[in-house]
Amino acid sequence: MKNAAAIEVHDLRKTYQVRDGGSWRGKTREITALDGISFTVPAGEIAGFIGPNGAGKSTAIKILAGILRPTSGTVRVGNLIPWENRLAHVARIGVVFGQRTQLWWDLSVGEGLALLRDIYSVEPARFLRNRERLADALDLHGIMDQSVRQLSLGQRMRAEIAAALIHDPDVIILDEPTIGLDAPSKLAVRAFVRDLRRERGTTVLLTTHDMHDIEALADRVIVIGHGRILADSPFEALQATTLSERILEADFTGPLPDLLLPEGATETARGSRSVTITFDPQRLPAPVLVAHLSTLPGLGDLRIGRPAIEEIITRFYADHAS
Repeated sequence: MKNAAAIEVHDLRKTYQVRDGGSWRGKTREITALDGISFTVPAGEIAGFIGPNGAGKSTAIKILAGILRPTSGTVRVGNLIPWENRLAHVARIGVVFGQRTQLWWDLSVGEGLALLRDIYSVEPARFLRNRERLADALDLHGIMDQSVRQLSLGQRMRAEIAAALIHDPDVIILDEPTIGLDAPSKLAVRAFVRDLRRERGTTVLLTTHDMHDIEALADRVIVIGHGRILADSPFEALQATTLSERILEADFTGPLPDLLLPEGATETARGSRSVTITFDPQRLPAPVLVAHLSTLPGLGDLRIGRPAIEEIITRFYADHAS
């Protein structure tokens, strides 16, 4: 039996009226940010919500968070309509905007969390348990007494995640949660999100331009473009339909021999003693290509992999550019 839907979006539309030329006397025209999108996210799932700039992601996220009201369509998050049940809604969700802060610059992290305790009416005992749990998981003990303006970006993002979770939300929306972070901080945030879902069954909607976040976390990918849903599937299915090629890297013990590759294989890079070959496994099975290369003198290691996730998503965007 599938989990109940934590997020339900049906035929969601949002249009704006803008004036040409920026003047109040200019003619108005209608901009469509969302053009009838529909999707659901079951409870306990991590769904990636991605698309190029201007695709409609931010508009959709603001509607889900209760910040914007749509032009038409229906949205339920935890069976609440975000813009109609705002107080109850915000008490049950957590939102992290990577480029904005919900903490207060001149307050310490601990003071900011205490203020959020009062805003969300979190019982004192539950607040202390949550603060300790989050401080342990996100390595916040050493910065609890520091003002937010003194924190590094990585420290601030960890504190922002704690702020979004201090009231035990059922659903969290992560908008660029690892933007600007160094590699160790990104790994720490990803590990925390995985643990959060595993231990507490929290539903996560993740929007990011860092495709490694999607690869590491998302159960499925919802791709939006031009205000419409372009794909909604596990990443593996998106990859299979978008860019099915494989990458073979071959190392040689001496100079590269002449390569006469079979049909379906293309040399894409070479070094003095290595070569990279792209091939389509539907046209040229990997064992056939490996058998062909094994006849070459001086063959050493062979490695077969998939194209980088950024390449797959870039190809998908290009295929749906119009």
